Amino acid sequence: MVKQTKPPVAVTPDLCLSTPAPVAGKRVYAFSEGRAEMRELLGGKGANVAEMARLGIPVPPGFVITTETCRDFNTLGQRFPADLQLQVDKALAALEAQSGRKLGDAEDPLLVSVRSGAAISMPGMMDTVLNLGLNDRAVAGLARKSGDVRFAWDAYRRFIQMFGDVVLGIDHALFEEALAEARAERGVAEDTGLTPVDLTRLVDRYKLIVRQATGAEFPQEPEVQLMKAIRAVFMSWESQRARTYRRIEGITGLAGTAVTIQAMVFGNRAGESGTGVVFSRNPVTGERELYGEFLANAQGEDVVAGIRTPEPVAVLKERMPGLYDELTALSDKLEAHYRDMQDIEFTIEQGKLFLLQTRGGKRSARAAVRIATDLVAEGVLTREEALLRVDAMSLDQLLHPTIAPDAKRTVLARGLPASPGAAAGAVVFCADAAEAAAARGDKVILVRRETSPEDVHGMHAAQGVLTATGGMTSHAAVVARGMGKCCVTGAGTLIINEAAETITAPDGTVVKAGDLITLDGGTGEVMLGAVETVLPELGEDVRQLLAWADAVREMKVRANADTPEDAARARDFGAEGIGLCRTEHMFFAPERIRAMREMILAEDEAGRIAALDRLLPYQRADFAGILKEMAGLPVTIRLLDPPLHEFLPQGEGAIAELAGDLKVPVERLKDRLHALHEANPMMGHRGCRLMITYPEIARMQARAITEAASQLAAEGVETAVEVMVPLVGLEGEFNALADVVRDEAAKVEAETGHTLAIKVGTMIELPRACLRAGEIAASAEFFSFGTNDLTQFTFGFSRDDAGKFVPAYRERGLLAHDPFASLDTDGVGDLVAIGVARGRAKRAGLKTGICGEHGGDPASIAFCHGAGLDYVSCSPYRVPVARLAAAQASLKAPRTVLAAAAE
Repeated sequence: MVKQTKPPVAVTPDLCLSTPAPVAGKRVYAFSEGRAEMRELLGGKGANVAEMARLGIPVPPGFVITTETCRDFNTLGQRFPADLQLQVDKALAALEAQSGRKLGDAEDPLLVSVRSGAAISMPGMMDTVLNLGLNDRAVAGLARKSGDVRFAWDAYRRFIQMFGDVVLGIDHALFEEALAEARAERGVAEDTGLTPVDLTRLVDRYKLIVRQATGAEFPQEPEVQLMKAIRAVFMSWESQRARTYRRIEGITGLAGTAVTIQAMVFGNRAGESGTGVVFSRNPVTGERELYGEFLANAQGEDVVAGIRTPEPVAVLKERMPGLYDELTALSDKLEAHYRDMQDIEFTIEQGKLFLLQTRGGKRSARAAVRIATDLVAEGVLTREEALLRVDAMSLDQLLHPTIAPDAKRTVLARGLPASPGAAAGAVVFCADAAEAAAARGDKVILVRRETSPEDVHGMHAAQGVLTATGGMTSHAAVVARGMGKCCVTGAGTLIINEAAETITAPDGTVVKAGDLITLDGGTGEVMLGAVETVLPELGEDVRQLLAWADAVREMKVRANADTPEDAARARDFGAEGIGLCRTEHMFFAPERIRAMREMILAEDEAGRIAALDRLLPYQRADFAGILKEMAGLPVTIRLLDPPLHEFLPQGEGAIAELAGDLKVPVERLKDRLHALHEANPMMGHRGCRLMITYPEIARMQARAITEAASQLAAEGVETAVEVMVPLVGLEGEFNALADVVRDEAAKVEAETGHTLAIKVGTMIELPRACLRAGEIAASAEFFSFGTNDLTQFTFGFSRDDAGKFVPAYRERGLLAHDPFASLDTDGVGDLVAIGVARGRAKRAGLKTGICGEHGGDPASIAFCHGAGLDYVSCSPYRVPVARLAAAQASLKAPRTVLAAAAE
């Protein structure tokens, strides 16, 4: 029995009957009835094809079934609405009249493509069927009418293969194996070498595969074929790969996919025929040039799916110069019309050019920035429009590593540089293995002969992607660029044996699963082992875009930094201060951890103070280095936060080693560890609670901070110091520690003669602190919302364990996103808004900010803008992201407008 990998699509007699649709009205639109603005209803593909037709661009005729119909289809339990069949029949009759041919006709058959297309582009994630309408009678008519028997039978075998895979759920590898056998029997390397007789026999083999897999003959009725294909496209909206892609890309709120049904044009005919994909600008670099690929004697799926490796589109300039010029002119026309770089699919049928699709092209982050800034320079966009054209999160891609110039490298092969950056990791050969490895924290490279939409979860999990086939516009290339993943495609000299899990290089080197390789997405090189990488600098066009962003944003952007090196990097990326300096990270250096452990094990206050005195010079030097780097910009230093057990070893061997090092009995050390043990340490003896118990810790840190600032003042270096008390829930907790900090600062000021104006505030990370913010603000000079812990305490989720169930919550629609990655604006956001309002009601002009992971998330930044926060703080590498996201938030909803709306 032949294996089926998907549920087959069945058309039963009552499929289009009985249950009324929840939304009545027009479900089918001819291209002449559509426009680009109708993308929510007709999907991006359908709306743009209709727009091209309206502009007089050569487009094969067709019609579109709406996204609302897909929504209704799923609402009805994957059954067609009652009024769909009649509207499809009417639209098909109009298409037949327009083309002068009839679907499946035995003399001059009309063939159609059935394509998906949501309002937001999801390349390769949903299904397509080409050459629909062929059957045993129509193929003979197509052969007679076209005068090309080989073309007709090639189209038929392609249709059976695609229909069998997409609609009937048959493993596509079975068809590929039969095709490979046919090539081997003929002794040719390419499909184009098969004769008409070979293709006729191959069709018979394909029909046998269908019969063995389904127990039925391949469907011969064109109308049944059409409705089955429409149903398969609708079902692909809810496929695992489509749901995964929407989750990864944060796509929500769409009704479903539209279905575009369009008369076929054939790139696999004899003569000047072929198919390709072009971009109006280079999607990797942003350079203004026609960029793309062309495949002679082929259909579009051959290029997109990476089945064959195409040639650069420049070959058209040599072989068909007139058509190349026409394609260039149409590309320029579409870019000018849409005011953006376009991704265009085209087919040439015996010397005539047709465009099948246009859409805003997926591009690397560097290309997105260059295209936006160039369009401003060309007078096409305003600066404000350019800022809104670049996905803020994509700037994170610009900080991907590249291969170090002087790194030693052993190059196994060279492919196509499909997506920039460099990536190293252990080789895996399937998407599930990549996902499992990433869950363990392992870095992997996903290696496939060619990727398919089923691999999207593995591509997301991997550091990079390598394929043996496919080009710069294949599925792997397009999806990897969209994800910001390094990708090398078309490395055809590598023999990738997925069954044996090996890669064989031209020189005979064999790489096995688990071996390390490195990819260079800038050159296409595949290298053995882990090659040294370096972090890039921001380019001039990026700095220009961010300068425009700085001119319009209303929130400041700070960075989280714990070392002078991090602080310097943050400033280079445009940080306007440090919003969180975690002091606990400073204690783990070998020369410091001993004193810290002695402090923890001390029997009394005097012993603790003696150990802390040895730590003070290190802390003072740390703070002086950071404050000096920031040169007068505000630096918020958080006092010690974690529980003390985190500074002690846990394993038996490590405990015995520490006891010997400190010359204390092992049992005494174990007793202390037992005393420090907590059932729930995140809610236990930490933060302000720890320092209220041991105020000498806060006193030492306050002195180190103040002495560092005083030392710099003596050197003429300006400082702006903010000391932050963590985990405050009670006004009295804050006041007790604020008094310690202020008293110690006053002592140092008196000793040194420098007045430093150190501010003392708190980290708001408990729900109670938000609710009682007015009381705390009576003494606190600033608030910084620690939304990592605030999320944890609001939901009652342990952030260390949430990964076990949050994905299931997202899959079931209980959560739209991971609340630790993007702020829960309804619950946690309400608490932030309450904290800001009540704090400022008590202390006018209270400075408020946010630190933690949410400070670098564009959606969370938009919320912070609306909530009136003064700044966000994030990791240094997210600072460019935050600068652009804050500007976009200001452009979309200026605070003057928000204030007027509130009044």
